[in-house]
Amino acid sequence: MPVPQLRPGWRTRVLIALARHLGAALVLPTVTAREWADQATYDAQPEAAVTALPATEHQHARLLQLIGRERPSGLPGSSLAILEGRHRAVGGNALRAAVLGANDGLVSNLSLVMGVAGADLAPKAILLTGIAGLLAGSLSMAMGEWLSVQSARELFEHQIRIEREELIAFPEEEREELELIYRAKGVPADTAQELADRLIREGAPALGTLVREELAIDPEELGGSAWEAAIASFLLFSIGAIVPVLPYIAWGGIPAAVASVVLSGLALFLLGAGITVITGRSALRSGLRQVLIGLAAAAITFGVGRLFGVALAG
Repeated sequence: MPVPQLRPGWRTRVLIALARHLGAALVLPTVTAREWADQATYDAQPEAAVTALPATEHQHARLLQLIGRERPSGLPGSSLAILEGRHRAVGGNALRAAVLGANDGLVSNLSLVMGVAGADLAPKAILLTGIAGLLAGSLSMAMGEWLSVQSARELFEHQIRIEREELIAFPEEEREELELIYRAKGVPADTAQELADRLIREGAPALGTLVREELAIDPEELGGSAWEAAIASFLLFSIGAIVPVLPYIAWGGIPAAVASVVLSGLALFLLGAGITVITGRSALRSGLRQVLIGLAAAAITFGVGRLFGVALAG
């Protein structure tokens, strides 16, 4: 029987495209997690047990994990901030943060639009409310993200300044710390002492090493650009928040409300399916779950809006 040609699945094709256009660091945390989860796949297969395949799979998992440790954030802070929004991606996975940022705008503004639609306001009033919700939410997200990143940056700079002062005031103690750091990494005692002595003499490399190893801070990044993070948050939230508003630009009444729900439901499904590139779960199940949660929130606000509209009218 001829062996069918192996074709990569859609998740694999998406990860390849992301790595090709945005760099391998973007997909490294996802690939590492999947490789670690699947490393024992061949252990229980008799035909594979007599080969080097099980050991190779375990070796691949360890190798990818070590690569990820060298840059646990996956991407430099400045690059990650572009896709982060208010959500910090686990394992540095910026795709997840981007999906969550757009989802925030979509669900919150859909609920807002359905709430005022339930109160039976005029189409222009609903459109104005949706645009106001988009601007208010995106500006709030941008300001919060700017403060978050800027505060973290200022904290890192303060910690580096303290470390620099300690290096100047207590060079011998800092030299011992450097020596211990290298010995903990498996460097022989004589070599570790030689490296520490040389770094202390040169000054700047000693500070960089202490900051990275002792404080776990990359002095070249310091959390990324606060302005890039703020702009990214604004755009990601706006992309999601504009979807439920679009039908009210052309229509009004029930047709606009139905179109808003349908368009938002489609967007929710795509967002739910998109996150499965990382989670590996069923795209259909995750997409439908996202739709149900989003539409449930919209239904609740619609009902509340209807109650208040009837009460105020009466």
